[in-house]
Amino acid sequence: MKTFLKEFKEFAMQGNVMDMAVGIIIGGAFTAIVNSLVSDILNPLLGLVVGKDFSRLTADIGDVHFAYGNFIMAVINFILIALVLFCIIRALNKLSSLRKAPEEEAAPATRICPYCKSEIPADATRCPHCTSELSAETA
Repeated sequence: MKTFLKEFKEFAMQGNVMDMAVGIIIGGAFTAIVNSLVSDILNPLLGLVVGKDFSRLTADIGDVHFAYGNFIMAVINFILIALVLFCIIRALNKLSSLRKAPEEEAAPATRICPYCKSEIPADATRCPHCTSELSAETA
């Protein structure tokens, strides 16, 4: 039993498990923020533009009550949340690309033999095709 607990402790304290736990907690908090933005700000603005509160749309057929407005609001919430997340991720990607230093172009791995025009390794001193001696200047 002691070895089991020791192994579990090692597993639980690994960096990737802790990172995942922190990510899930931050994700939950972020979800609350985005849901609040959509339900408390964007949906009322949409209601002003359209002139209706979709959540109050209902239909009664016989003794059955259909709250189809709630379904419409759920679809609108999904689309708006996806749009908000897209905009946030796009902005974060733009910021991270601005912080990265531009990468220098890598030196070509091959060059062309000036005698036979075959492609050869860039550091070759003799062409394997025509056996010509190559200097660093002949490229």
